[in-house]
Amino acid sequence: MALDIELLAKICKTPGTSGFEQQVRAMVLDELKDFVDELTTDNLGNVYAIKRGKEAKRVMIGAHMDEIGFIVTHIDDKGFIRVTPLGGFDPKTLTAQRVIIHGKKNIIGVMASKPIHVMTPEERNHVAKLSDYFIDTGLSKEEVLESISIGDPITREREFIEMGNCVNSKSLDNRLAVFILIEMFKKLKDQEVPYDIYGVFTVQEEVGIRGANVASLNINPDFGFGLDTTIAFDLPGAADHEMITKLGEGTAIKIMDASAICDYRMVRFMKETAIKHNIKWQTEILTAGGTDTAGIQRMTQGGSIAGAVSVPTRHLHQVIEMANKDDIQSSIDLLTACVSDLNTYDWSFK
Repeated sequence: MALDIELLAKICKTPGTSGFEQQVRAMVLDELKDFVDELTTDNLGNVYAIKRGKEAKRVMIGAHMDEIGFIVTHIDDKGFIRVTPLGGFDPKTLTAQRVIIHGKKNIIGVMASKPIHVMTPEERNHVAKLSDYFIDTGLSKEEVLESISIGDPITREREFIEMGNCVNSKSLDNRLAVFILIEMFKKLKDQEVPYDIYGVFTVQEEVGIRGANVASLNINPDFGFGLDTTIAFDLPGAADHEMITKLGEGTAIKIMDASAICDYRMVRFMKETAIKHNIKWQTEILTAGGTDTAGIQRMTQGGSIAGAVSVPTRHLHQVIEMANKDDIQSSIDLLTACVSDLNTYDWSFK
């Protein structure tokens, strides 16, 4: 089945930095209104899409809506804008890149820094820092202040394109997961599931897994799945042990990251489910970084039996990111199969 590329592009293009996810939230609510039993939100802004199952056990799936971005912190006398990040950026990728400042109206700006022609030898050789950059809108201070205020969010200005069998865009982290979770619910529309499924489109993951923590406390899930991107470092210069995952080798089953060690029973179940349904997969051990999996696993009474479906992605936390279409489809298929088969597994400790 072909991916709904039009929907994926729409999700990726919609702006929504941490704390400013309202446009993504509105789109998710509209997209799922005919495919789940209940749709609701909480005070923090998480969206809960609920499909009722045959038994009262609860399954939580977390897919964060926010993308990395910036927030306006200062406007100087010439109209140049200083920012602080919302989430972790790779600063070296920001030089001369366009951004969108979401004020009273959208204003395009450029991430500017000192030209190389006037840098000292020491400045040319140092690693770029976020503090080296400011935003140039081409407008006077008076024109800037008509539309832009301290506290306005900023996103990357990048188109969604297809490259070979890959998609390339800003915000694949984590709009791929938003897309995958929506597609899972569409596949399950006319299917009976064993347990109540809580698909939670979470907020503020990039600044500390905040939405997932709140949602997990609310749901108190028995089982949990994080749904996110992961590093694909299958690039020139990378040793085999550094690659984490590879594009085109299937969806990734997380074993651990810096914030969570996945339940060994869930890892085993996910591997067996992938094999049973002939879904291409690979394992993931991420030595730095974390996902909503940590909040789902721990922020619930007694903990949940948690694992994660990860989408291999190149160039993470840079200006653009890239993922393989077949890996995206494998992620949809594995997540759907897992929530459908949860009641077939022996979850006792052994």
